[in-house]
This record gives sequence, structure tokens and C-alpha cells, in this order.
Amino acid sequence: QVQLVESGGGLGQAGGSLRLSCAASGIIYNLNTMAWYRQAPGEQRKLFAQITNGGNADYVDSVKGRFTISRDNAKKTVYLKMDSLKPEDTAVYLCVADLTYQDFTGTPVAVKEYWGQGTQVTVFS
Repeated sequence: QVQLVESGGGLGQAGGSLRLSCAASGIIYNLNTMAWYRQAPGEQRKLFAQITNGGNADYVDSVKGRFTISRDNAKKTVYLKMDSLKPEDTAVYLCVADLTYQDFTGTPVAVKEYWGQGTQVTVFS
């Protein structure tokens, strides 16, 4: 089986920085576009950053210039560097990947959106 595990969440000060990681484990044949979503209390889950296999990144306006998504294909890991944090950034942050993995029978399984469990980020003023 495959897992996506987020790490690096916790408390951050307004104006400060945090760095999140999302590491994929298991037998993975293809690791395509990876993305970060976040869900604030009482709100819908929203996509805010994504990166292609080739490293092309896109952001929503609210995080552009403050957040940076990157990836290390050798480590099967996607990163999120968050600078100039704001209280509005408080949310559960989730990693998602378009990937193909090998299940326990050795069969390739393609999943367009494979989700991590999420990690809490809380920004205080």
C-alpha cells in the first residue's frame, strides 16, 4: 500500500514562517501532479498550490508571493514553505497526489487524488 504523511504543522507566529513536508511511501510507479489543500473551520476544503512532475507551480492569489511549493522526486516528497504567515492561514493542511502504486497483490493501481491525513497549522498574532 501507499501512504502520504504530512509533517511540520503546529503553531506559527503572524509574520513568521513554517515549512510543511508530505512524503509518499510504498511502491510507486508514477508520482504526477501533487498539491496542497487547506480547510479552515466551517469552510470548504480549498486548493491553493500545486506542482507538476516537471516542477511547474501554480498558486491562488491569497498565497502567491508568500508560499512556495516544491518537490524532490528522488525522495518522493513535496514541500510547502510558508512565509509572512497570517492568522487567516489557520487551517488543516492536506497533501494530495495523482499517483500509481503497487497494491499488496502486485497490481498497479492508479488514483487521481490520493489524500494524506492532514496536519493542523495555527497562526497566532
